[in-house]
Amino acid sequence: MSDRSILLVHAHPDDESIGQGITMAKYVAEGVRVTLVTCTAGEEGEILIPDEQHRASGNDDTLAELRKEELSAAMRELGVTDHRFLGGFGTYRDSGMQWHDQGHAVIGENIHERAFWIADLTEAADHLVRVIREVRPQVMVTYDQFGGYGHPDHIQTHRVAMYAAALAGVPSYKLDLGEPHEIAKIYWGAMNGTKLREGLRHLRDAGEEIPFDGMDPDGPLPAFMVEEHALAAVVEGTDLVEKKMAALRAHESQISVDGPFFALSDNFGQEIWGTEYFRIAKGALGPVGPDGLETDLFAGL
Repeated sequence: MSDRSILLVHAHPDDESIGQGITMAKYVAEGVRVTLVTCTAGEEGEILIPDEQHRASGNDDTLAELRKEELSAAMRELGVTDHRFLGGFGTYRDSGMQWHDQGHAVIGENIHERAFWIADLTEAADHLVRVIREVRPQVMVTYDQFGGYGHPDHIQTHRVAMYAAALAGVPSYKLDLGEPHEIAKIYWGAMNGTKLREGLRHLRDAGEEIPFDGMDPDGPLPAFMVEEHALAAVVEGTDLVEKKMAALRAHESQISVDGPFFALSDNFGQEIWGTEYFRIAKGALGPVGPDGLETDLFAGL
C-alpha cells in the first residue's frame, strides 16, 4: 500500500459504482487506500427483482439488508475492502424522494424518523470526522450542493461531507474523535455534458431509447451534466469498464445495465463509462493534461 488515501462519501448503495467505479478500481490497483462511506442503506429505492418486492418499505421493509449485501458484492468487484455505513449500518435511513414537475428530485411526503434528510448535521458530521481522522485521506470525493439531481440524501451527503471535512482539520475540535487532519483536495463528482450529449445523439441515431425521459441532446442539460469549462479533473480507465459494469450488476435490485442509461456499447460506450469527471471544490490544481484537466486526483500533492 502507498501512503495515498482517498475517501468517497455517497448517499446510497449503487451511487458509488455509477459515479466513481472506475476511479475506485484504478486507485485500488495502484495500491491507494480507498475508503467508501455510504450514508444510508437505500431503503426507499425501487426494486427491480420481482421476487424481492416483498422487501419494499411498504411491505416487509427489509430492503436494507439486501442493499448491504449488494454493496459488499460490488466492492469485491472493484477491490475495495474498506467500506462503511455512516455511524454504522442502520444509523440513517434513506429519506425517499419524488419528482418535481421541473424534472429534479425533491423530498417525498412521508419522512421516516431516521431519515438522513432530517439528521442532525453536527452529529452526522462527527461520525465522518472520526473516519477522516482515522484514514487521513489526502483526497475526498462527494456530490455538489445540489446532489447532482436534487435527491435530498445526496444534498445532505454534500452538507455532511463538506462540514465534516472542515471540522476534521480544526486543531481544537473534539479530540476524542482522533487527531486533527486537513484534507488537501476535495472534488465533486460530475458528468461531462458535452460527452453525454454525444452519447445521447449516438443512441438517437442508432434508433435506441434515450434515457432521462427522452431528453433532447441539443436541449437543456440535467443539473448533474456539467459543461466542460467547469470540470477540473478526469480519471480514465477504459480497461476497467468491465469491473465497473460488474459492480453495477451486483446492485441488481436497483440497476439494470441493459436499460437505456447504460445502453451505450462499442468503443464509444467504453469511452463514456470508462471516463469519470470531477469539479474541484478545495485545493489547488496540479499538473494538467493536454485538455486542461488533471488526470490524477492526487496531482500536485
